[in-house]
Amino acid sequence: MWTDTQQAEDTTKPLNPRQQVIPRPGRHRRPMTAQKPQKNSPSTWKRVVLTVITVIVVLGILATAVFFTKQLIEAKYFYCSQSMKFIPLDQACDGKEDCASGEDEVTCVSSFKVNSTFPVRLVSDKRIVQVYSTGLGWRSVCSEGWTEAHTQAACQQLGYTNKPHSTAVPVSELTSSLRAGPFTVPVPGLTPLHLKTIDRKVCQSRTVISLSCSECGKLGAQDRIVGGTDALIEDWPWQVSLQQSGQHTCGGSLVSPRWVVTAAHCFTGTKKEVSRWRVVSGRTYMGTLGGSYVDRIIVNADYNGARNDYDIAMMRLYSPITVGDTRMPVCLPPKALGLAPGASMQVTGWGYLDEKGKVSPSLQKAAIPLIAREQCSKPTVYGSAITPRMICAGFLEGKVDACQGDSGGPLVYFSSSRWNLVGVVSWGVGCAREGRPGVYANIDELLNWMHTVIGKYS
Repeated sequence: MWTDTQQAEDTTKPLNPRQQVIPRPGRHRRPMTAQKPQKNSPSTWKRVVLTVITVIVVLGILATAVFFTKQLIEAKYFYCSQSMKFIPLDQACDGKEDCASGEDEVTCVSSFKVNSTFPVRLVSDKRIVQVYSTGLGWRSVCSEGWTEAHTQAACQQLGYTNKPHSTAVPVSELTSSLRAGPFTVPVPGLTPLHLKTIDRKVCQSRTVISLSCSECGKLGAQDRIVGGTDALIEDWPWQVSLQQSGQHTCGGSLVSPRWVVTAAHCFTGTKKEVSRWRVVSGRTYMGTLGGSYVDRIIVNADYNGARNDYDIAMMRLYSPITVGDTRMPVCLPPKALGLAPGASMQVTGWGYLDEKGKVSPSLQKAAIPLIAREQCSKPTVYGSAITPRMICAGFLEGKVDACQGDSGGPLVYFSSSRWNLVGVVSWGVGCAREGRPGVYANIDELLNWMHTVIGKYS
């Protein structure tokens, strides 16, 4: 066995000695400070701004392209959402179900024919209340027994109600045809007015009821219109633009917060699909954005396109408009308002400024006189084409007239401190031609249909 007998020598040296470092004078280290950010050069900022602007412009172009592509497609095709296919627009509302679920025949213009007499009306410029019953005919309502409840009930039957009120008018102030009666008095209760009355030969109170159902048409007395002048919507707040797929097509008149009166001929051909229509209100300058949705369009079932007879229709808005300075209904006139030839009326619209022109961007107005039926029915004017459902207005020498784009718009007359809708722009030969005045649907002859529609579908 091997052993080491040699003694280990004591030493203070390390087993692995490090090389000795001789300190040398040097500089002190500087304290640590926050590093300054590198400044962006002007060219960097310009690149950022240019990039942002480019993105915005591209997005705008894309949005515009999508919008106009959508408008172009909708102008030519109907989309069947359930079967996910397009069909030509003229196949929608043609009486045949072309979509798998028949949705192309659901939201379509409908027609309505009146075979009865609406039982309550106002008559003459004094707006006298009359009720109707089969066999007895029309009777003026005496003031005795009349209550606030009767005012509310009668106005509800007539449609638009806003701050209704009634007054007593002496029988002696009525026209001769009304002074002679017959008369009737109401009985207590909320039964529809025409169902509970007692007939009288004379009114014991010697007065009858005059009724105002709303603040319609109450503005200060104030010419698309050929020969017209610029107008403000605040002066004609019932005027609306009827637009199909974003394009102004016809004019119309608000007669209540939810109902618009216009012309039946606005809904011919491929214009029968209700969801494509919007009613733009409250604007002096023509615009295509926004507008009220429409849930029903009703055309007079007696409308004759070949003769332009019974040229009237009504549109029901999906929700009521808010009445204000730029949106207010015009009054439906009382029966036999008493318009005399030469009476000054106003027509408004955004239609053509001349016969071969284009739509006006700004609302136009024109003052035109009523033309006697005998004059308008002469062979040298329109002859037998004029029916009782039409009135003529304008100048036989031409110069001022409604034109394309004004169709369906209002012809109004100021009477008893309010504007009354007496006509709807219907037809004519050219625009402002000599011997060819404008022809309008005669509201006086169509009131029964209008009141019945509002009462049935409201």
